[in-house]
Amino acid sequence: MTQDHPGTGPAGSTTRLVTTKTALREHRAAMPGTVAAVPTMGSLHAGHLALVERARELADHVILTDFVNPLQFGPGEDYEAYPRDLDADLALVDGLVDVVFAPAVQEMYPVLPPTVSVTAGHAGTILEGAARPGHFDGVVTVVTKLLQLTSPHLSVFGRKDAQQLAIIQRLVADLDLPVRIEPVEIQREPSGLARSSRNAYLSAAGREQALALSRTLEAARAAAPSAAGIRDALAAAVARAEIDWDYAHALDPATLRPIGPEHRGEVLLTLAGVVEGTRLLDAAVAVATAP
Repeated sequence: MTQDHPGTGPAGSTTRLVTTKTALREHRAAMPGTVAAVPTMGSLHAGHLALVERARELADHVILTDFVNPLQFGPGEDYEAYPRDLDADLALVDGLVDVVFAPAVQEMYPVLPPTVSVTAGHAGTILEGAARPGHFDGVVTVVTKLLQLTSPHLSVFGRKDAQQLAIIQRLVADLDLPVRIEPVEIQREPSGLARSSRNAYLSAAGREQALALSRTLEAARAAAPSAAGIRDALAAAVARAEIDWDYAHALDPATLRPIGPEHRGEVLLTLAGVVEGTRLLDAAVAVATAP
């Protein structure tokens, strides 16, 4: 079913809600010029709007997907509790995108789990993947499907989920998918907390505690500009912070492997911690320029 959702965006554009793959393909076929895809799991916030804004800067048309993907949630994770509010999502992007694709699970996966899926390989088993086995296989499977369905010229992803971004860039390169992945900088609240749908789970005290992630990153970025200085500052900041850390690493962004003492250039700082039972991620880039 296709539903019109009037908008007030540029040139009187109209945002249209579609819920089936057939309708999505019909609307995509009618889009001249360049198309950008913005994959999301809904529960949209200002961070997602930054992705939409970047997509609008780069393309003539924007398709936003709004789908909570069951394949990337493991046993005991928060799939059922994950926040969903399609009406609020539509109101937030009203007039800013051409199409919102919000399918039911049965529409995306007639057979669940699917008979054929995509694997993230070794990169999907480390860091976040070690804590959430199978998570990135679910991510790359749904992203592959969404890129096939939307056929975009480019697709935007945030840098906060740094491992996800690296794996999707590898997915596109390794499978020769005809799309450019456009990274968008992390969007933060005035306090410095990275914007995330999961922030809704936190109390006021939890939000204050969660600032340990961004403060730890800033301490590492402010360190002496050497690989050793960055690593030592990161370790010291982690030790000071009162948070339940899962991991905190300084990595080579090209390989996702820990940097060595001779590393020069960009360093990916990536963190995962648990606050009030909620798993939070953050990331930043430092630069090692000195021995």
